[in-house]
Amino acid sequence: MNRFLITGCALLMAAAGCTAQSSTAGAAATPAATTTGNGADLGPSAMLERKIEVMIRSELNVPPQYAVAIGARQKSDMEGYDTIPVTFSLPGSPSKPETVDFLLSKDGNTLARLSTWDLGTDPMAALPIVGRPVRGNPEAKVTIVNFDDLECPYCARMHAEFFPEALDRYKGLVKFVYVDYPLTEIHPWAMHAAVNANCLAGESGTAYWNYVDYLHTHGEDVTGPDRDLAKSAAVLDKLAEQEGARDHLDETKLQACVAKQDDAKIVAEMKAADKVGVEATPTFFVNGERWAGQLDEPQLWAMIDRALKSEGIAPPASDTNTPATATKSNGAN
Repeated sequence: MNRFLITGCALLMAAAGCTAQSSTAGAAATPAATTTGNGADLGPSAMLERKIEVMIRSELNVPPQYAVAIGARQKSDMEGYDTIPVTFSLPGSPSKPETVDFLLSKDGNTLARLSTWDLGTDPMAALPIVGRPVRGNPEAKVTIVNFDDLECPYCARMHAEFFPEALDRYKGLVKFVYVDYPLTEIHPWAMHAAVNANCLAGESGTAYWNYVDYLHTHGEDVTGPDRDLAKSAAVLDKLAEQEGARDHLDETKLQACVAKQDDAKIVAEMKAADKVGVEATPTFFVNGERWAGQLDEPQLWAMIDRALKSEGIAPPASDTNTPATATKSNGAN
């Protein structure tokens, strides 16, 4: 299993579409375990189990098709900590499940295995999504947050194929929120596009999504054959103005916002993203569970199904809900 965990990180970097920066997280308190009337330990509560699973999947980049089972805590030799076995398995695979022992603090706030991870902070609470346009059911209990680069070809594929299929499959059970994470070192017009998209978002969520939809299907047209950045910027501005006119937005306000090209809000959101481990695009969180790079459909469905079950919601039945054997590997752009 150690080999799997180490190679899993390497595979993730190969699978991530476009890469950039670094990570960290926060603090609080959570119920540690459930006990019987005589004080016998029954292991972590369901809520704590979910926190442990989300943390392990995110920090060790466990492929979504793997099942993760949290065992009962046992006494350890380390003061202040219990041992907690975590079993990794691949459903439908002939390979045997493997169990790795982690350390869980007595108060249930810290998980350790060479590294310590804070279980007291809700990953979703740290994501910069307040006020962002929503696609899907605004009241849905499962939120998929996608850190998006409007010039990233891998983001474009996820946007055009997987995310619409997810909305269709799960109907009103999920919602999507996009946060801009333009990798300007490799995508020169991505920041300009993000600023324009935010100018539209400030007046209309519909205009924002229309702009994002267009750019993710016409990126090469914006880049142009001669890859002239000034021409790309002019195209982006024209597209934003056309979208504003179509949605009857305040023309003066929109033109002023586009002309100003104030990227302060986007830069602040990118710094917040770095703190929750975003390094590449696309990177998305399903109720806090993180994945970077592209996925096969069953892998994405597995993440969403887990989040629904943790909310007490039965996922839709489907023959496609079978584990894939490997992620698609894509080089950085």
